[in-house]
Amino acid sequence: MVTNEAGDAPARDGPRLGPGRPSGAGSAPRKPSASRAARPVGRAAERVQDEPAFVLHTLAWRETSLIVELLTRDHGRIGSVAKGAKRNGSRLRGVLHAFQPLHVGFSGRHELRTLTSAEWLGGMAAPQGDGLLCAFYLNELIVRLLPRDDPHPQLFDGYAQALVALGLGESIEATLRRFEWLLLREIGYALDLAHDADDRPIEAARRYALLPGRGFVAADPAEEGGFSGETLRDIADERYDSTRTLAEAKRLTRALLARHLDGHVLKTRQILLDLHKL
Repeated sequence: MVTNEAGDAPARDGPRLGPGRPSGAGSAPRKPSASRAARPVGRAAERVQDEPAFVLHTLAWRETSLIVELLTRDHGRIGSVAKGAKRNGSRLRGVLHAFQPLHVGFSGRHELRTLTSAEWLGGMAAPQGDGLLCAFYLNELIVRLLPRDDPHPQLFDGYAQALVALGLGESIEATLRRFEWLLLREIGYALDLAHDADDRPIEAARRYALLPGRGFVAADPAEEGGFSGETLRDIADERYDSTRTLAEAKRLTRALLARHLDGHVLKTRQILLDLHKL
């Protein structure tokens, strides 16, 4: 177990976003214990130990400390202060790396907790090359769209699975589309893929247009754009075997994500677009 050292304490972080809505599917590589799951979450939690977590982002704070953005399984996204983490003798210095599973401890009721411990669990291949850039893209999506102190265990599990897939060199396109839809579903921005805007079942043989504020409506098969009913069913079932499903799923998730990013351009996505990889 690694514990933090004395250092500087920052002021509160920026404003929070609104709450999300839990949903989705997935299984985590490491399940929390009953005692850990029973602890209070969010701002009510004063002291937490052995919490599964991943580092999303770090920021230097004053001379010796770091602000660390974490995705935790039972407490959601949290901001924390790693006091003294930049000191040469700090045992936190070599632990707080992205894309590696951790057990962390933290305390406090404020927007920024105090990181009290961090233990590297190992056992996960780090993404490389294009997969590494895609992993940073996942982190940026979470930081931008997931509010703090809003637990989403299934999103945590899906994120861990996405990192495993990227580390093993599995399909980048399928991995990104699967995680994007999971994130949209968890925060309440996904659409009904089983029924159209008139509550009729989605038919695999038909094509559909997306109407903002309504959902999917039946469209002329000769009309440009739109989405096949089969694609919508594939997304719902997490099947990304066909090139058409991958292409149309990308257009769909891009449209929905852009609507909720308030015009913000994700840095990692722009780089990936420039490289024709995303």
